Amino acid sequence: MSRPHIPFAVADVSAFAKSLRSQLAGRESLPSHVELLNMLARAGGHRNFQHFRAGAVAEPMVRETEPRLDSAKVEQVLRHFDAQGRMMRWPGKTNHQFLCLWAIWARIPSGERFSEAEISAFINAGHSFGDHAILRRGMVDEGLLARTPDGRVYRRIEQVPPPEGQAVIREVLRRGTRE
Repeated sequence: MSRPHIPFAVADVSAFAKSLRSQLAGRESLPSHVELLNMLARAGGHRNFQHFRAGAVAEPMVRETEPRLDSAKVEQVLRHFDAQGRMMRWPGKTNHQFLCLWAIWARIPSGERFSEAEISAFINAGHSFGDHAILRRGMVDEGLLARTPDGRVYRRIEQVPPPEGQAVIREVLRRGTRE
């Protein structure tokens, strides 16, 4: 009886090798066939070989120490902001729009509720192209702001921005404090 072929791929071969090495270093003898299969599966981010065979998606056990930052994208996004840290124009690319929204989101105080006029004032302080509605709607659609069904009360949704969003926020806030 032939065995089915199971493809095996890892996102980061270096992290995979490090995990496998650390598992092997703690042993005094060579692992058995089944133990080796389990070690390979764990190094690839699965609980064990059966978990891997079942096709379950697990959180990787080996995480990158530093999230990767697309600095070219950050530079492209920052071109939409002036020297005072205000957004001058709405980007055409959706992924650039999302990063720009983080800079506006960072200006909104956390843990408070705001009326539509108050939230619009925070948004207006962060841009100069005159369309606060597209920014407010974008932040609601992207899950950065929550609003009541009648649209009268808004609040900032607390979350950790992606690495590019953090870089954009840092630079925009730096520009705003430099005057």
